[in-house]
Amino acid sequence: MADFRKDLTETAHKVVEVLDDFMPLDDTPERKLWEAMRYSTVAGGKRVRPFMVVAGARMLGVSETSALRTAAAIEMVHCYSLVHDDLPAMDDDELRRGQPTCHIKFDEATAILAGDALLALAFEVVASPATHSDPKVRADLVVALARAAGAHGMVGGQMIDLLAEENGYGLEKITRLQQMKTGALILFSCEAGAILGKAADAQRQALRGYAHDLGLAFQIVDDLLDVEGDEAEMGKKVGKDADAGKTTFVSLLGVEGAKERAAMLEAQAVAHLDIFGEKADSLRALAEFILKRRS
Repeated sequence: MADFRKDLTETAHKVVEVLDDFMPLDDTPERKLWEAMRYSTVAGGKRVRPFMVVAGARMLGVSETSALRTAAAIEMVHCYSLVHDDLPAMDDDELRRGQPTCHIKFDEATAILAGDALLALAFEVVASPATHSDPKVRADLVVALARAAGAHGMVGGQMIDLLAEENGYGLEKITRLQQMKTGALILFSCEAGAILGKAADAQRQALRGYAHDLGLAFQIVDDLLDVEGDEAEMGKKVGKDADAGKTTFVSLLGVEGAKERAAMLEAQAVAHLDIFGEKADSLRALAEFILKRRS
């Protein structure tokens, strides 16, 4: 696990360097927008989704440049979603990663525009020939990312989540909600390496299976941390789900039942990687890390 943590940290640093290059601070009238974009992406975060891209790409022999550019793009989409989720119209959060949220640091209008710009920049990056020389690969990346981020993925899941606060859902609907809201970007992150590497269908399906189970495990752990996590360690307020009366995996399964479900899903996720042998050890270690994370 020590080697994995070192790999995770080194990958995060490389991704931050790429993000830094994509968002220079020039002396222009729109500088405030770039400052908000950088504030929301460059500082903090474990970069789990980018690590999935890089580890999968490395496993399939993809160049590091292609992997890191794609990893930076998915981090832009993830961070855009956090900026918008934190807004008063959504989750109304004041802290993110131990720092004031974007709309608190700047203002609501700037936060909305920063999120919009991050999403647009992400697609500019994956569509660029610098990310991959094959236009079909770039087109496949664009389609997969659009599907993951849009109404059939993350944004659709957020809409269902907002409705859930009013209606209350059972386990089946909560599972679908989280497969969209959280799982869709994780699915893209795991599948991106296969797209970049033009992997065989069996390899691509194995990575999709891994992502499906790991995405649900990730969300269950997130729900558990909202109940059992430490606010200082988390860098944000905990107990918000219960305060809002939200239905979660923990409220439906109980703490112990949720832990058992997460462990089962982690084991299933790892089993999908058998096809890759030892080359998938980084993704196996990531699954264990996600199950045991404390923030």
